[in-house]
Amino acid sequence: MRQYLRKTTLAAIVLAAGMTAAAAQDSIKVGVIQPLTGAFAASGNYVANGAKIAADEINAKGGVLGKKLELVIEDNKSNPTEAAAVAEKLIVRDKVPVMMGAWGSGFTLAIMPKLMEYKVPMLVETSSAGKITTSGNPYIFRISPPSAVEATAFAKIVDRLKIGKADFLVVNNDWGRGAAEDFGKMFKEHNIKVGLVETMDPPAQDMSAQLAKIKASDADTLIITTAVEQLTLIFKQATALGLKKRIITTGGSQNPDQLIEQAGAAANDTTHITFFTPWNPNVSADPAMAKAFIEEWKKRGYPFAGLTESFRGYDGIRTIAAAITKAGKAEPEAIRAAFWQIELPGMNGKIKFEKAGPAGQESGQSNPGIYLIKIENGKVVLPNA
Repeated sequence: MRQYLRKTTLAAIVLAAGMTAAAAQDSIKVGVIQPLTGAFAASGNYVANGAKIAADEINAKGGVLGKKLELVIEDNKSNPTEAAAVAEKLIVRDKVPVMMGAWGSGFTLAIMPKLMEYKVPMLVETSSAGKITTSGNPYIFRISPPSAVEATAFAKIVDRLKIGKADFLVVNNDWGRGAAEDFGKMFKEHNIKVGLVETMDPPAQDMSAQLAKIKASDADTLIITTAVEQLTLIFKQATALGLKKRIITTGGSQNPDQLIEQAGAAANDTTHITFFTPWNPNVSADPAMAKAFIEEWKKRGYPFAGLTESFRGYDGIRTIAAAITKAGKAEPEAIRAAFWQIELPGMNGKIKFEKAGPAGQESGQSNPGIYLIKIENGKVVLPNA
């Protein structure tokens, strides 16, 4: 009897192991790293929810290579050290062959050595620091525009804005400092003077000292780079101080509708660079896709304000799925090679990677479109709308 029980138990273990392996083979895992808690939680959750919509859409059409796409979502807690730790966990423990992340430039830069160490590619959906794609990491593929691309696009209209001198107020990380450098260089090329460059820590809530200095300067324009949570505070504090300069924000992470809701009248007459126009999907690169995504977002009960962030997660997962399909297998090196071969429509233009960085160690950079919008009387005003 004991021998029979041992055989039965062994058979059960083998069967269970086989079922677990079969279950694992039924899906292709994709790691997703976002700030789901901490200073940038609102933005990170919007991106993650956009990614879920894309995965559900792909799976409803049969998945990828006949298997379901399974998102393994991790919280970087708005912290670079945590971002690197969860990236290693996804690669080593979850065995993901590709990842998407990690919203902030500081988080993405912290992960990049892990990509080199384990030779796993990552699709960058939001981060805009220039050195992400110029530092020589062949496992990075970015669909968001770096600050230099934003500045180049902005250069086409900057002359008619008649900016005489600009001050900067930027978050003290690679994203903010990179924006100040790239826009400052472009301004100088257009004979626009660059004044103060003030910084603020990511969790800072009182920017009145920096704003007081800026108010006292002779600049006519203030360029701000930070996330929507800090922007809300800045606008309120600037209004309280009586700061009357033109304000332009960069980085595409402002969520104008959230600013209108939370900053109220303090957001009026501010101008913003955005990468998606949910207020009028007809001016998007692919109006039909934009309308369908917006409709699904609303159906799930998500706030409209999140659409200017969530589309990044949606496009990111679609791009990863296209690369896996092109590779023909869910293996890191095959996916990395396939990223160079894909071309697909995105919410703000064609997604196609061009080489950036040192020869032989190039990263991939797609070059999407940007839009300039303004908040007037509590509403978003679109160009050509």
